[in-house]
Amino acid sequence: MEKKDAVTALSALAQDNRLDVFRFLVQAGPEGMPAGAVAEALGLAPNTLTFHFDRLRMADLVTVRRQGRSMIYAAQFDTMNALLGFLTKNCCGGASCAPAASCEPTRKRTRIQA
Repeated sequence: MEKKDAVTALSALAQDNRLDVFRFLVQAGPEGMPAGAVAEALGLAPNTLTFHFDRLRMADLVTVRRQGRSMIYAAQFDTMNALLGFLTKNCCGGASCAPAASCEPTRKRTRIQA
């Protein structure tokens, strides 16, 4: 990750609601969540949420796809991992103290009923 990309990502996350949205989408996993569900869960007005989603998308921290009438937003785990790597690259006097593995969420399992 380039420094300008790290600054853009950190700037996008440097706001309470956007940080909450991003963390919520990370918890949701790679499938993402409909915008309405995010708004309801976090108590944000849809027009306010649209603004926050746009800032996160411009920083390449989230993606969006249309599913029927819904807009599904998902965290960009590659960008998140690149940012974490950028932030920890030179830590601890050159000793590797970065996370042992990058975050790669597992797919949600569907319950099979007998």
